[in-house]
Amino acid sequence: MNDNSTKDELPNGFKIDRYTLTKKMGGGGFSIVYLAVDGESGDEVVIKEFMPRKLAFRAEDGSVQIKPDVNSDAFTHGRRLFFQEANFLADLKHHNIVNVTNFFRANGTVYMVMDFQRGVTLQEYISRRSGGLSEDLIQTVFRALLDGLKMIHERGLLHLDLKPGNIYLRSGADPVLLDFGAVHEMKQTRQYQPGQVLTPGFSPYEQAQRGGYVGPWSDIYSMGATMRACISGGAPPPADERRMEDKMKPAAKEFRRKYSQVLLQAIDWAMEVDPTQRPQSVDQLLEAMDQEAVDDNPSFTESVFDTLNTKIKMPWGSKD
Repeated sequence: MNDNSTKDELPNGFKIDRYTLTKKMGGGGFSIVYLAVDGESGDEVVIKEFMPRKLAFRAEDGSVQIKPDVNSDAFTHGRRLFFQEANFLADLKHHNIVNVTNFFRANGTVYMVMDFQRGVTLQEYISRRSGGLSEDLIQTVFRALLDGLKMIHERGLLHLDLKPGNIYLRSGADPVLLDFGAVHEMKQTRQYQPGQVLTPGFSPYEQAQRGGYVGPWSDIYSMGATMRACISGGAPPPADERRMEDKMKPAAKEFRRKYSQVLLQAIDWAMEVDPTQRPQSVDQLLEAMDQEAVDDNPSFTESVFDTLNTKIKMPWGSKD
């Protein structure tokens, strides 16, 4: 149905349930993301399709089929996790968490339908400005994100994949948290081990260890690392390297001339390698940030952000 370079994606005009696909927007090794039109409302929506390229192929009728030489259990397990992610998000309503409006099984796989919104990922925004984001912006964005993360933790869940690429900035620097593919229930045992969803520089040390004791403090490390990336322009050193020999200079020293000690010390606290030395809850981190920020940089304006929006492609689904 397509040439070799595009055989995995569905063609424009393809209908799934009540939705008509209009174009591919992105994707990765485990999913493909499309822009589509809802046939009932006429609204544009984003549809994420479970399509693990190493495990499955696209049949002529558009269905997703397991490759003959692949263990079917791996595909079935991945599809079940994808469905669980969609089910979780559809039930979780917060202004700063991606809004899933529908999810369903079709074509041998699973689809997740999300609101379509314009903006850029925080990663793209950091890259365009080479870091150095203003303190006003950091405080505004991360206070909102932490409020959403607090709701996730109150539901007894962990995100476990927080990083700039999974944070979306809408007009006015209004953030939304994306990609809950690594979400896990909290467990009260050190024998619990989540799936190995790791991003060097943003994942805490305990998350990579067999039997690592993950908890709210694990997401807090990732939030701290993401805030530091907003300042430095790049990912911090991997946590396992820091545990062996921590060569990372504390933010409170390295960036003291440009940012308040209140913010920098909160980042350093969140990024303690030892999980017992970090804030143990979102409220503790928010309290550490709860002072009026000092911003010596040019103020962040909505007009600048809107101008940037027109230059960067939509990033939905750029990461699985």
